Amino acid sequence: MRDEMIFEGGFSDVSRDSARAFRSAMNAMAHPGRKFDLTGAKPPAPLSEATAGLLLGLADANTSVFLVGEHDTDIIRGWITFHTGAALANTPDEASFTLGTWDALLPLRQWPVGNAEYPDRSATLIVEFADDGENARLSGPGIQTHQDCALPAITPFRHNSALFPLGLDFYFCQGSTLRALPRSTKVEAI
Repeated sequence: MRDEMIFEGGFSDVSRDSARAFRSAMNAMAHPGRKFDLTGAKPPAPLSEATAGLLLGLADANTSVFLVGEHDTDIIRGWITFHTGAALANTPDEASFTLGTWDALLPLRQWPVGNAEYPDRSATLIVEFADDGENARLSGPGIQTHQDCALPAITPFRHNSALFPLGLDFYFCQGSTLRALPRSTKVEAI
């Protein structure tokens, strides 16, 4: 049964569903804090449908995924490598994508933020996060005036945006919805 879980749950129409997932991921980054639906994957627990869709749409043989906490299981490792072809990173500094709950991802300083020559050599953190009410006001590129949303904290994201053009990019997933927070976004408490 465990092995079957690795091979099941991918997109049923890989070409169309992957394109739709990629478009949702890009739209989320282009419109920070706004919720987008991402459905179609049926991953093993504790992966959410949105997280699985992100991985299926973004991860490939040229990226690496680092798993932390309850997401670092044999079944999830097998599911990701089978469905995406992505390598599993051995250390945080090798990660293209990092996946876990907020608490498991801390401290944020362990993840690569890029460098002056290659700011794109940073990690994108995929955070399984239960949205329980708006506590942050976002502003910056892709936001007309402001966007209110829920974040697990405020200060780490303020520090992250101060690193721009370096820094981390984030996706927050809950069930079949996702939101993004790129490093260029300014964050204030509300």
